[in-house]
Amino acid sequence: MSSEEGQNGDIVLPQTYVVKYLGSRDARGLWGIKHTRHPVDELVASARSLQPGVTLPYLRLEVSDKGVHLSAMPQNQNQKFEAGLYPIESISYGVQDLVYTRVFAMIVVRDSGTEKNPFLCHAFVCDSRQNARSLTLTLARAFQDYSRSVKGLPPPRKFAIDLRSEEEIQADLDIPQESHA
Repeated sequence: MSSEEGQNGDIVLPQTYVVKYLGSRDARGLWGIKHTRHPVDELVASARSLQPGVTLPYLRLEVSDKGVHLSAMPQNQNQKFEAGLYPIESISYGVQDLVYTRVFAMIVVRDSGTEKNPFLCHAFVCDSRQNARSLTLTLARAFQDYSRSVKGLPPPRKFAIDLRSEEEIQADLDIPQESHA
């Protein structure tokens, strides 16, 4: 992960992270950890049941004011992911998971004309819980920059980043805390 910060501690975009892609599952809502919890549980269970020798996609995840761009790392051996840009206006939510604290999850809103359920939760394993938190904060910065760039234009789709402490989020959900993916 690159950790460039401005002089006042602000996150400078773009930021790049090296992650393992758990995959995606339908989410039931636009934003909120209640809509990422079940998909993340399913994706972690699926990853844990992989056959010996099968690896998760090893990706470069770049966050910029344009969105989240995924590309394969040179040593990636699994092509089961969709490379390219998830535009910032299509991302409605991002959070560091509470149970699997190295996991970052985001909800992407798909074109509602082509899908029965427009909400898709993508999940990524970071190399540390600190990088999962940093990734969440970096996406929050991208949302801030995007918000500033569209002031005066018609309102974009709603988006959110959950920056509450683990204890505050857990109190909302009343789930057990601290496990690792």
